Amino acid sequence: MAPLVLLDLDGTLMDSAPGITASVAHAFTALGLPVPDAATLRSFVGPPITDSLPAHGVPPERLAEAVGAYRAEFRATGMWDNAVFAGIPEQLARLRAAGCELAVATSKPEVFAVPIAERFGLSALVDGVFGAPLDEQATKADVIAKALAALGRTPADGPAPGLGRVLMVGDREHDVVGARAHDIGCLGVSWGYAHPGELEAAGALAVVDDVAALENAVLSLV
Repeated sequence: MAPLVLLDLDGTLMDSAPGITASVAHAFTALGLPVPDAATLRSFVGPPITDSLPAHGVPPERLAEAVGAYRAEFRATGMWDNAVFAGIPEQLARLRAAGCELAVATSKPEVFAVPIAERFGLSALVDGVFGAPLDEQATKADVIAKALAALGRTPADGPAPGLGRVLMVGDREHDVVGARAHDIGCLGVSWGYAHPGELEAAGALAVVDDVAALENAVLSLV
C-alpha cells in the first residue's frame, strides 16, 4: 500500500491569510463590533470560523449573523485573495513521483476548498480534496476520517486495521490533534500560521522550516 500523505490547505499549501483576515474584519465591522488586531485576525486562519468568532468576542446569539457576513465577503472576494506557497507544486510532484498518494484534508468547508484547489492548480497534483461541511460542525479528526474512508484506508463506519503508512502535514495544533485521534503522526510546517512552539507543544513528529525540504521530511517519516 502506497504511503498516504494528508495535507492541510491554509498555511500549509496556500497563503490564504489575506482573504480570510479581510473577510473576518468585514464580519466584525458589519456587526458593529471592534475589529481584532492583526495578530488576532491571523489566528483565524486554520480553525473553523464557527470556533474562532465566538472565541474573539462575537456573542453566541449573533454567531449566525457573523458567519453569514463572513461567508458573503469570502465568497465574493476573500477566497480568491490567496496564493500557493512558492515551491509547493514542485514538492507535491516529487512526492507523487516517489510513490506517495496525496490528499488535501482541511477544516475549510469542502464547498470552498474544492474550487480553490481547482483554481490554483492543486487538484491536479493530489488524489482528493476533503473538507468540512458548510456548518463546520466537524473536527479535523472528522475530516481525516472522511479522507481515509474515501481513499480506502478504513471503513466509513469507524477505525480499523489497514491504514498503511499515513502522515498528516499541517501548520496548526489542530492538525496534530486530529491526526493523533487516528494514531497518525503529523509533520508540522513553520511557514504557516502557528504561534511559536505551538506545533512542538502539540506533539508534531518534526517541524520543517523550508518548503524545499518538504519532500525529504515527508519521506523520512513514511
